[in-house]
Amino acid sequence: MNLPNSITVARLVLAAIFVVVASLGTPAGNLAALICFALAAVSDFLDGYLARKLNLVTSLGKLLDPLADKILVAAAFVHLTALGIAPVWLTSVIIAREFLVTGLRQIAVEQGQVIPADNLGKWKTTFQLTFCIAALVWLLVAEKTDHPLHGLTQPGGLLLNISLYGSLILTTLSGANYTWKGRHLLKG
Repeated sequence: MNLPNSITVARLVLAAIFVVVASLGTPAGNLAALICFALAAVSDFLDGYLARKLNLVTSLGKLLDPLADKILVAAAFVHLTALGIAPVWLTSVIIAREFLVTGLRQIAVEQGQVIPADNLGKWKTTFQLTFCIAALVWLLVAEKTDHPLHGLTQPGGLLLNISLYGSLILTTLSGANYTWKGRHLLKG
């Protein structure tokens, strides 16, 4: 277990903590959820950077990193859907894409191949993380109309709409791209 993979495992732990504290539905729980999610988001960029910089890219990391991302993002989108901030249909599309890509990766592993994350997937993750962080900030400032982040993070506002619908477009495109790249895995 090298440093980048340890950071990825820490992200999985943060995702579990996020679920617990977000479900509290209290201001303290919302703050803790935002902190956990933001730390996990930073760790997503950090583990990949360190893996490349220190030449510690492993097959385990190529599989574990996107899996940790999917768990974190799915948990956040389900939470934000339950609160009415993210539409159910959009969350369903995002989670369905994640199952599709995870399935393709599993088939690839069974055939001795690894399908690494691509640039579309990385941009998709960036937009999803942006949406989730902005929505989690909204939960903290929703009743503080004079707060500078109130207008920026409110549902229907520019930041949430751009990041949400950008997530949808990139989720769809990257899912189609992975399916195209892995089409040979689906034959027989």
